[in-house]
Amino acid sequence: MIHYMTTQGVGDAWVGNELRVVARSGIPTRLHALNRPKATYFSSDDIAEMNAATQVIYPVSVGQALAALMAAPGRFGGPFWSALWNAVTGPRESLRIRVTAIWHLCVACHWAAGLRGQDVSLIHSQWIHSAGTVAMYGAWLLGKPFSFTGHAADLFRNRQALHDKIRRAEFIICISEFHRQFFLDNGARPEQLHIAYCGLDMSHFTPHRRQRPEGEPFHILSAGRLVEKKGFDVLIRACSILRDRGLNFRCTIGGSGPLEADLRAQITAQDLDGHVTMTGEAIKQEDIPDFMYSGDAYTLHCVWAPDNDVDGLPQMLMEAMACGLPSVSTRIVGIPDLVIHEQTGLLVEPDDNATALADALQRLHDDPELATGLAEGARRHLLDVFDLDTCLDPLLMQYRAFLEPQS
Repeated sequence: MIHYMTTQGVGDAWVGNELRVVARSGIPTRLHALNRPKATYFSSDDIAEMNAATQVIYPVSVGQALAALMAAPGRFGGPFWSALWNAVTGPRESLRIRVTAIWHLCVACHWAAGLRGQDVSLIHSQWIHSAGTVAMYGAWLLGKPFSFTGHAADLFRNRQALHDKIRRAEFIICISEFHRQFFLDNGARPEQLHIAYCGLDMSHFTPHRRQRPEGEPFHILSAGRLVEKKGFDVLIRACSILRDRGLNFRCTIGGSGPLEADLRAQITAQDLDGHVTMTGEAIKQEDIPDFMYSGDAYTLHCVWAPDNDVDGLPQMLMEAMACGLPSVSTRIVGIPDLVIHEQTGLLVEPDDNATALADALQRLHDDPELATGLAEGARRHLLDVFDLDTCLDPLLMQYRAFLEPQS
């Protein structure tokens, strides 16, 4: 049995998408989460069942955690003492992270106590910050192998005990060439590393380029959580530039998040209410194709946020390309693996240069032949590299290797 640890279960869309593939492959898994998700980005029954079956760890009271810690020497013996020594003395990014790691060891003692006697072949963490620390210590206490997939915020903004996790991992899943090099630079051994792209079930996406009636505005789409790393403020300024150039366009930004009020204020301040609209609502996975089919181009101007948050490989960008939209994004983290400049889309630098984004979007408007070629190239690239039917094979191969001794 593969025990799959997450922060909020299927509250992260990628968890549901990946576990669907794992289930179809016949690999037995059990999903764990630190917290119950407040919402999911699915409306399908299988994801609802997955959510209901998730073992949720929190809330854990201080009393429960301390009781589990006190009982741990008797339950786990020597592994507990070595894990405790690591939590107290191992390399950490800050004092705050050390204190957090000690708490996560207590939580792991509580969680792992319930796993004793169960079928545990491997504990794999999707994302490697807080949930990854609990997963690492849980595997350590139980004497079981540990592995993880790293993404973005977990490696940069919320990094926790990364070098220890790299050292203890039986294998590490990299979601791009950038990630593989990042782990090598941080001490990983080449044989630990396996690239398995975050892909799509391409059978759910049919490319459909709308035929824009003459005189109708060119429709630019963007979507995602309304946070700094998505660069929506740059897009709004790019729209202001396009408006000043006299381009006949409109822009729809889909999604919700903490920056919604600020972004709406920017739209009004730049006199763009007639050009830019915001949905204010997250888009359900099943509704993404209809949203994409309403547009003529898609853009996601990903940036490094001031708090060091960043996108690893945005799924919404991939979904737009799968729906047949020519796309513009930035040269950052794993995106160049997906958007190959002037082959599968257009890339600009991940900076504050709204003019470069405006220029790229105008190219798609002015050159329909280019837009069509990029959309067709994107579809071929997705089928070759990012199709869920094949792109997770390196992960499934690792899972099977750990299941074989017990099969």
